[in-house]
Amino acid sequence: MKPAPDKPRVRPFRVLPGFRLTLGFTLIYLSLLVLIPLSTVVLQSMNMSWDTFWGLVLDKRVMAAYRVSFLTSLLAALVNVVFGFLTAWVLVRYSFPGKRLINGIIDLPFALPTAVAGISLTAIYAENGWMGQWLYALGIPSAYSVLGITIALIFIGLPFVVRTVQPVLEHWDVDVEEAAAILGARRFQTFRRVVLPQLLPAIMTGFTLAFARGIGEYGSVIFISGNMPYKTEIAPLLMMTKLEQFDYAGATAIALMMLIIAFILLVIMNAIQWRYTRRFGSL
Repeated sequence: MKPAPDKPRVRPFRVLPGFRLTLGFTLIYLSLLVLIPLSTVVLQSMNMSWDTFWGLVLDKRVMAAYRVSFLTSLLAALVNVVFGFLTAWVLVRYSFPGKRLINGIIDLPFALPTAVAGISLTAIYAENGWMGQWLYALGIPSAYSVLGITIALIFIGLPFVVRTVQPVLEHWDVDVEEAAAILGARRFQTFRRVVLPQLLPAIMTGFTLAFARGIGEYGSVIFISGNMPYKTEIAPLLMMTKLEQFDYAGATAIALMMLIIAFILLVIMNAIQWRYTRRFGSL
C-alpha cells in the first residue's frame, strides 16, 4: 500500500503584513516616541563630569525630593493594591444598582486633567475642607503634607489596579473555589492557596503601573503638597524649578537619576512577576 502523499503546507492567513514589516514599524514607533527622547537625557548628562553629576544628584534637597517621590508612590501603590482588588472583586462578582455608573467612574482619573484633580483634592482635604476639617481636628494634617501627596497618588493610581485585575476575575472559573470548599478548605485558605496565586501576576502588574505613574506624577500633586523643600517637594517639581532657573544641568541630572532608579525597580518587579507567572502557569 502506497503511503499517502504529504499534504501541501498552507500558509496561515494574516490580516496584517508580515513579521518583518510590522516589527520595523514597531521599532520606528518606539524609537521616535520613547528611545530617542530618553536618549537625549543620557546624552545631555554626558556633557557633565562625574564629580559635577554626583554633586547634583546627591544634593540634600534632591535626595529629599527623591525620598518623598518614591515613598509616597510606594505607599499609594500598596493602598491601591488592596482597595483596587476589592473594587474589582465587587464589580465582577456582584450585581447591584448603579454598577455601570461605578464601573465608569473608575476610569475618571484617566480622563480628568490632573490639575483639576489636584485643585479638587486640595479643596476637600484643606484645613477648612469637607474631609480636612475632621483630619486636622484629630491632629492629622492632610493637605500640604506627605499624606496629601499620597492621597493624590492613590486617586490617579487606582484605575491601573482595577483594570488589570478585573479582566482576570471575569475569566476566572468559580467552580475552582467551590471545589476547594467541598474539599474542606476555609475561605481564607481558598483565597490564599487558590485565588491569590492566579491573580498575583495581574495584581503585581497593577502595582507596577500605579507605582510608575506615581513617580512621574506632577499636576495633581503640586497643589496639595505645599511644595516645601526637604518636606513635601517632589522630584518632578524640583526638575521644573531648575528648568525655570535655567539650571539645565541640574534638571538633566535629576531626570537621569530618576530614569535609572525607575528602570531598575521596573525590571525587578517584572522579574518577580515573570517568576510567579512561570511558576503558577505550569501548575
